Amino acid sequence: MSCPDPEWRFSPGLTPYAEAHAAMEARAAAVSVGAAAELVWLLEHPPVYTAGTSARAGDLLDPRFPVVAAGRGGQYTYHGPGQRVGYLVLDLNRRGRDVRCFVHGVEGWVIAALATFGVEAFRAPGRVGIWTIDRGREAKIGAIGVRVRRWVTLHGFAINNTPDLLHFAGIVPCGLPDHPVTSLLALGHTVSPEALDTALAATFPAFLDSLSCRREMEA
Repeated sequence: MSCPDPEWRFSPGLTPYAEAHAAMEARAAAVSVGAAAELVWLLEHPPVYTAGTSARAGDLLDPRFPVVAAGRGGQYTYHGPGQRVGYLVLDLNRRGRDVRCFVHGVEGWVIAALATFGVEAFRAPGRVGIWTIDRGREAKIGAIGVRVRRWVTLHGFAINNTPDLLHFAGIVPCGLPDHPVTSLLALGHTVSPEALDTALAATFPAFLDSLSCRREMEA
């Protein structure tokens, strides 16, 4: 017996962060009581800095954009036009109560999607997220921040496609001052949001298979 696949939602344009956050919270609450299907939601936000539960005040260097407490794990990050955000509302009661496995799986999913465009991305020991090499240095191309409530996941990942990288200068991204951020565009890849969504959808089944729940339920 396998878990039903989640609903997929693709939002055009820019979705205000507060609006998306409220909708995600409502959906997670509904999923936790079996009143709604799981959700994978791909979208972009207007410029905003979000603070995770481990954010340090000194890492907010220039609050040129709205600053929002996100309630997810991690530190400060930036969301804005040209960055594809994926919100994942998945029920780990059914897919495996293993948060480390989940985060590891999300990293692998994004790495596989980026490989579709010839980008060699990887995990970095001790640093959550997705990394690549840009001009000889390790640089972050994807961020991950999650929250789990009643074993239902909230938040998810962000992939830098064509954002203005100067917007990251207002914070110390993810509390790592020695590691720059990069994007698909900065690496010389021209990728439409639709193509990125297609790559994420194509590599999603392997992500689900990586979760311990699927192996346990089908055993």
